Amino acid sequence: MTSLGLGCAQLGNLFVEITDEQGRSIVDAAWDAGVRFFDTAPHYGLGLSERRLGAALAGRPRGGYTLCSKVGRVLEPTDAGGMDTDFLVPATHKRVWDFSRDGVRRSIDDSLARLGHDRLDIALIHDAEGHADAAIGTAFPALAELRDAGVVGAIGTGSTNTAYLTRFVRECRPDTVLIAGRYTLLEQPALAELLPACVEAGTKVIIGGVFNSGLLAHDHPRTGLAYEYHAAPADLVARAQAIADVCARHGSTLPAAAIAYAAGHPAVSTVLVGAETPEQVRRNADLFADGPPPELWPALAAAGLIAQVPA
Repeated sequence: MTSLGLGCAQLGNLFVEITDEQGRSIVDAAWDAGVRFFDTAPHYGLGLSERRLGAALAGRPRGGYTLCSKVGRVLEPTDAGGMDTDFLVPATHKRVWDFSRDGVRRSIDDSLARLGHDRLDIALIHDAEGHADAAIGTAFPALAELRDAGVVGAIGTGSTNTAYLTRFVRECRPDTVLIAGRYTLLEQPALAELLPACVEAGTKVIIGGVFNSGLLAHDHPRTGLAYEYHAAPADLVARAQAIADVCARHGSTLPAAAIAYAAGHPAVSTVLVGAETPEQVRRNADLFADGPPPELWPALAAAGLIAQVPA
């Protein structure tokens, strides 16, 4: 896995509707920037993200990149009509929670068909914090069977919920977990138990949501930007502004520091960053490559704005 990965929710029309050509240009820009880790899911645009990603990767050397998708939601056809409530796509399908052995196998088969691939390098149980017993007791063993059969590579789970993720790591000792939004420059609850548990278990960590849905993606954060996919509350906007001010005094920017901070923990193998345009991909890759000066971290810690200086 490359240290910087492309989160592909935007390929499923998250927040903004894009064309197939624009989706391909995003993947092309990531490839040209050296990104070789691509994360998608059936949830993203009711399969649209997987279809677009698979088409954009077609023809590239299969051993040259890491492909990650997820299980836990199967897509069932529906004639309800209208638009999906989460992504800007027609509601041709509905999501059904299914952590059963058959549901996991069906989800993987459906994802591989949409992607046009015969295997996944990583398969994660998606957003199962409300179904922890089923995820741990049924879905994870089903993924382990598929790993043994060579259909998937590394297995684990992904969530925004640190309590669920910590329990999963301690009980399953998975190959990898995806921590979304809980180890960022804005907030670090994963430091308390989750990241130490990952170190103890030898579980590799993928960090998603490094911009907390958008609030940290701008040099000058402001009211109206997204946090957890909703308008950010005033106290978090003020905190982001304070962090941005310290970054500016040290010749850096908020998004550059956000990417670098998430990558700084020794358990972290990859940082996922999404993009709506090729320009955003190139900007994020440049920010990741350059990084802020090391003296930024103790300055932020001294101001009480981060819980721990990254390694």
